[in-house]
Amino acid sequence: MTATPVRFSRFVALGDSQTEGVGDGDDTTGLRGWADRLAEQLARDNPELRYANLAVRGRVAGQVHAEQLAPALAMRPDLATVVAGVNDLLRPRFDADETVGHLEAMFAALTAGGALVATLTFPDVTRVIPLARPVRHRLVALNDRIRTAARRHGVVVAEIGDHEAASDLRLWSADRLHTGPLGHERIAAAVAQALALPGSDDAWTRPLPAPPGHGTNGVARELRWAAEFLGPWLGRRLRGRSSGDDRTAKRPALVPLAPDAIM
Repeated sequence: MTATPVRFSRFVALGDSQTEGVGDGDDTTGLRGWADRLAEQLARDNPELRYANLAVRGRVAGQVHAEQLAPALAMRPDLATVVAGVNDLLRPRFDADETVGHLEAMFAALTAGGALVATLTFPDVTRVIPLARPVRHRLVALNDRIRTAARRHGVVVAEIGDHEAASDLRLWSADRLHTGPLGHERIAAAVAQALALPGSDDAWTRPLPAPPGHGTNGVARELRWAAEFLGPWLGRRLRGRSSGDDRTAKRPALVPLAPDAIM
């Protein structure tokens, strides 16, 4: 006997730039992102679905907790996603227990409010940004604690961190800090599989076809990336600035998806 798929009517996404959709579209034409893609998939089987995305780029876990949890709870979601922690990991002072403490507080509150909550583990960013190798132990600690906190609260985990394919550069945008459209597509597919949505499978875990030989010298490529993206990022950190300064959520209220977004 086939189980009846769970139907959701109120989906709220909390998080930082990844959930906002940075890397999938732009600020002129609009951002899509994995959470929007997931909402579109949900809406195909749940025409009544309403969706809010409270995520704002640059936010650390404590800010997501302080700024987004209360509005999310007020919407009484039956599905919520909570994804944050990478911005914490890249700060000079990183405390994995403190970071995941904020995530766990959101897991607890949202599940207590009746929502099914989903989160994910993070891929090995040192495969994408070799200069980040000194922080790899932080990533391992963050993922381990996310898994433990999720188990305590019955939170669904998309285990992106377990799959080497997620670190393929072709899934990432030019800045390597955010996934590109293909990466966002795969994250949405990973969360859909973790939620056991109809039509979901493990295709997102499979490696891309082998790429043709690179025509650009690896050292030159890294130097160009550092000048174009790493330098400006470090400059904002030194000035105490964030890419999310003066920004607000792109979908602050529960509203249906536009009909042309559901294909």
